[in-house]
Amino acid sequence: MPKYLYKGKSAAGAAVSSFLMAPDINTARALLRAEKVAVTELVEKQESLVDKVKGLFGPKITSKDLVLFSRQLSTLVGAGVPLVQGLTILEEQIENPPFKKVVTSLRLDIEAGLGIADSMKKYPQAFDTLYISMIRAGELGGILDTILDRLSEYLEAAEELKGKVKSAMMYPIVVMSIATLITWFLLVFIIPKFEEMFASFGQELPLPTRVLLGTSRFLIHYWYTYVPIPFILFFIIKTLLKKRHVARTVDRYMLKIPIFGIILKKTAVAKFTRTFSTLIKAGVPILQALDTVAQTAGNIVIEEAVLTAKTSIREGERIAKPLAVSKVFPNMVVSMIAIGEETGNLDQMLAKIAEFYESEVNAAVEGLTSMIEPLVIVFMGAVIGTIVVAMFLPMFNMSGAVG
Repeated sequence: MPKYLYKGKSAAGAAVSSFLMAPDINTARALLRAEKVAVTELVEKQESLVDKVKGLFGPKITSKDLVLFSRQLSTLVGAGVPLVQGLTILEEQIENPPFKKVVTSLRLDIEAGLGIADSMKKYPQAFDTLYISMIRAGELGGILDTILDRLSEYLEAAEELKGKVKSAMMYPIVVMSIATLITWFLLVFIIPKFEEMFASFGQELPLPTRVLLGTSRFLIHYWYTYVPIPFILFFIIKTLLKKRHVARTVDRYMLKIPIFGIILKKTAVAKFTRTFSTLIKAGVPILQALDTVAQTAGNIVIEEAVLTAKTSIREGERIAKPLAVSKVFPNMVVSMIAIGEETGNLDQMLAKIAEFYESEVNAAVEGLTSMIEPLVIVFMGAVIGTIVVAMFLPMFNMSGAVG
């Protein structure tokens, strides 16, 4: 969010000068007006490198913030509290500074006559396309409190699913990273002490020991060749993934990776059906709902399949047929969607599919975790065992020679 430098006079007539965060200069003026500051100068301040670093590591607007905001605003609106007054109450309770500023800006926009959905559209760092589409539907239908309640339920379910997938992906990465650090520590700090002892033996060392000592020397003396590699790889991958054709290829192969690909595919199906169900239940038109679902899919292969389906539906097709043609969605999902269309209970059928696949993801994550644990133990045992054997081989040879 842009930062503005302002100068002016307070309500008491004292000169004031400070910084203000706001999405645009008009909102900045409105915020200062609300604080009864007579502005004499207001200019946007370009972010320095230090500010950018602070922004990376500072507080962010999280799903938890949105869930709590949606739940509380739903209760207030449902109780008959005017929207502006409800936002004022929540503004005082919010502890996250970036989100507090967004809610303040929302209140000022609505006081100025802007609709809540149009106002939220100005703050993409807080409200995504799905959130705005549902709020717009609730605003037009006069059921904003119901929509906010559904949104909080959706966000809670989505966050829970996301957490399960993250745990499945992060567990092996964390364990392998720890194993790598332990190995590096042994090679850099422990092995050199053995090398001094081996030098006094006065005989040629076994090949495994020579390889290990050579690796140790390389890690100690040429650290500048391998330390930057993770950062360079991260930068290259991030740059390449910005290109759509590269991201599409990566997403396609990610869905085909053994074990992990299955979890990712089930997660994508669960997210698609849960989002689609929530939007239809909220009264969002199907074509608009498909647009939103595609934008929030999180996988380009799924996104393109949904957009292709949208084109076919606009031409008069039913939803199930183009989804079947895409070959992205399992046959069971397509069949259940077809039944939902025929019976007129598409939103309920989609919700049932989402629940089924969310339980499938949960089971897959638990199975993956139980399978990875023994594999990691074996891997770490093999690495440490190899180092130990390579270190003790010269001593065994020496004992044999003495015998």
